[in-house]
Amino acid sequence: MAAELRLGGAALILALFFSISSHFSLLTASSSSQDLQILNAERRIDLTSHIIKVFLTLKIENTGTSPVSEVLLAFPPTDFDRLALIKAAVTAGKRKKKTYLPLDVKPTEIPDAPNGAKSFSISLLNPLGKGENATLEVLYVLTHSLEPFPMEISQSESQLVYYRDSALLLSPYYVKQQTTFIKTPSTKVESFTRLESTNRVGTELKYGPYTDRAPYSFSPIIVHFENNNPFAVVEELVREVEISHWGNLQITEHYKLVHAGARHKGVFSRVEYQSRPAFSGVSSFRKILARLPPRVHSVYYRDDIGNISSSHLRTDYQKSELEIEPRYPLFGGWKATFVIGYGLPLQDFLFESSDGRRYLNFSFGCPLADTVVDKLTIKVVLPEGSKDPYVVTPFPVEQHLETKYSYLDVVGRTVVVLEKKNVVPEHGSPFQVYYDFKPIFMLAEPLMLAIAFFLFFVASIAYMHIDLTLSK
Repeated sequence: MAAELRLGGAALILALFFSISSHFSLLTASSSSQDLQILNAERRIDLTSHIIKVFLTLKIENTGTSPVSEVLLAFPPTDFDRLALIKAAVTAGKRKKKTYLPLDVKPTEIPDAPNGAKSFSISLLNPLGKGENATLEVLYVLTHSLEPFPMEISQSESQLVYYRDSALLLSPYYVKQQTTFIKTPSTKVESFTRLESTNRVGTELKYGPYTDRAPYSFSPIIVHFENNNPFAVVEELVREVEISHWGNLQITEHYKLVHAGARHKGVFSRVEYQSRPAFSGVSSFRKILARLPPRVHSVYYRDDIGNISSSHLRTDYQKSELEIEPRYPLFGGWKATFVIGYGLPLQDFLFESSDGRRYLNFSFGCPLADTVVDKLTIKVVLPEGSKDPYVVTPFPVEQHLETKYSYLDVVGRTVVVLEKKNVVPEHGSPFQVYYDFKPIFMLAEPLMLAIAFFLFFVASIAYMHIDLTLSK
């Protein structure tokens, strides 16, 4: 009975401790929101592609008495779900000597945020003291945020899309002054929300400046404009990177590509498409560019039918560009599946660390230019006999191990599988795969071949001996 009372008392103390800790963290977040204010916020929204890039400049000031070590960024729930990437940096120096120091950005929760607003926390390099200010540069990328309207268009029509946002920056802080700039692909804007201090010049819309706005202020706007840029979305991409210590790196990429713009309606006329390219199918795309590493070789491009010859490869010592053309132009809702394969010299990507481990340094993301990848899977096939692999990536990814069997394999090859959703071109950063490998394993396949030839030779001699004996 006494033991049960002691356990119950300990549980009560732990529950009370966690309750106080959580309450204290909420108070800390709330107090930091009250201690900071935004002196000036400038937001530039780039709508020239189907991938939306937002550049945000914040000048913040600590109006409280205690130092502040983090800054909160708020997003509406719809933008949070479509957020592919977010980066932040603090500026140091002035004008030509200005430098940008990257900051750590992590998602966080604020339970009392209105209308389900989601937040990220930016950790400052040095706490911001009383009366001090700092300038932050933030980049975030949104996908699937442009809504085609009308949802279906014919071959000769241009594509119109909706963009929905707020003229005011959604922020947990008091904002003294703010301005929002929206850049469209062309001057063809059907309509846009008109508020006070709204101005349009050429391809740019300006909302603001607005002054003295309370935390979590929101003013919805809609922009309806023409966007005929290719809405290229890879629904699924599987990249297999196979390492051979005999000097080659073999890459095989399986694509499921779709045009994610307004769906095509009516009949497709190839005669009209080819005779009037400036007016027919302006929202479609017939070519797409793949940016490959330099010194690429043995390139092929094929689909389920066979090899596709409509591709052009340009190489130099800095880069390689493969321009591919599907068998038919892609209109809204149309899909294409194909495979791209190529080889690379191993010495450009495989290195040895100071502790004797080998590691692959390769680029993450999708080689196709200006595309969104809904689901990306990278499979790094290590040589047989590799042990203890681990991965270093510049952003969180899901990972697990598999085993693959190839020619002359005995125990199979370890495969490091990396998975990530909602991938954009800004994810094209290098990652590393470290592993242990003993050079003796390189002799396994040659020995097996030698043994196989020897056994074949012995079997042939035995067969000839038996055949001669029977003939006698």
